Amino acid sequence: MELQKQASDNTDPLSQGNRGDSPAGQRRRRSFAPFVVTFLVMLVLWILLSGKFDFFHLSLGVISCALVSYFSSDLLFPNPDLSLGNLLVTALRFMRYIPWLLYQILLANLHLMYLAFHPRMLELIDPQIIKFKTRLQSDLSQLTFANSITLTPGTITIYVSSDGYFRVHAIDAKSGEGLPGEMEERIATVFGES
Repeated sequence: MELQKQASDNTDPLSQGNRGDSPAGQRRRRSFAPFVVTFLVMLVLWILLSGKFDFFHLSLGVISCALVSYFSSDLLFPNPDLSLGNLLVTALRFMRYIPWLLYQILLANLHLMYLAFHPRMLELIDPQIIKFKTRLQSDLSQLTFANSITLTPGTITIYVSSDGYFRVHAIDAKSGEGLPGEMEERIATVFGES
C-alpha cells in the first residue's frame, strides 16, 4: 500500500510542478526588447489618438501602456530570444515594404476600376479560388502575408492553415496571377526568412 502511495506521488503533476524540477515549474525568462517595442508603439498611439498632453492624461497613458505591454508583448513577439537590434532591423525592413504595398494597392484599384467600367464587365470578371503553400515560417510573417493579400483590392485571403496553406479568392485571373510571388519574397526579406 505504501509503494502505491509513493508511485502516485511521483506521477502527480501538481506535486511535480510545486517542486520546480519540471519545465512547468520553471518560469520562462522573458526578453525586455518586445516589451519596450510594444510599449513605445502603444504610447505613440495613445498620444496620437487622445490628443491630450497634460500630466494627468500622459501619466494614465504611460501606466496603461506599461500594464498592457507587460501582459501582451509576447502576443506580438512570441520569440523570447529576440533582441532590440533584431526588432529594429525588422521594423526598418517593414517600413521599406509599406511603400511597395501601397503601390500594389494603387495598381489593384486601377485594375478594379477598369473592370467596373468596362462594357464587357460580366465577361471579364471570373471569380476563382487560388490554393498555394507559402514558404513563410513564422506566424507573424504569414499573418502579414494574409493581410497584405486582403488589403490588395481584388483578392481576399479566406483561409490560412497552421501548415502554411493559403486559399485566396480572386475576382479575375489577373488579380491572382502574382500569388504567392513577389509579395511573399518581400515579406520573407522583412522577417529574415529569405
